[in-house]
Amino acid sequence: MEIRRRRLVVLCLFAFATLALLTKVPAQTRDATHIVSGVVKHIDRSSRKLIVTAGDGAEHTIKWTDKTTWRGTKYSAKDIKEGSQLTVKYTEKAGESTAVEINNVGKDTKQKLQ
Repeated sequence: MEIRRRRLVVLCLFAFATLALLTKVPAQTRDATHIVSGVVKHIDRSSRKLIVTAGDGAEHTIKWTDKTTWRGTKYSAKDIKEGSQLTVKYTEKAGESTAVEINNVGKDTKQKLQ
């Protein structure tokens, strides 16, 4: 009886260790997240893409999806226009940037700066 109990304990520990190893996601498979802050140069609602000009002058073309979280805006992309100040958290896959979160920091920043 004692041998059966030990075998059962060893089998349970082995099963637990195997499950723990299988559910752990390696860091290489997770998408890296990037953040850019800047002014909206152009927005295309039909293709769900926007171009953000960062403080260093670099332009970033970023698309959004139904999974994108919107902050600081009442109606998601409807409130965003050229000149809006945004902070965008995005992932990059196969050269395409996809927004995870878009934060509308301020409106008409472009006009305020001029």
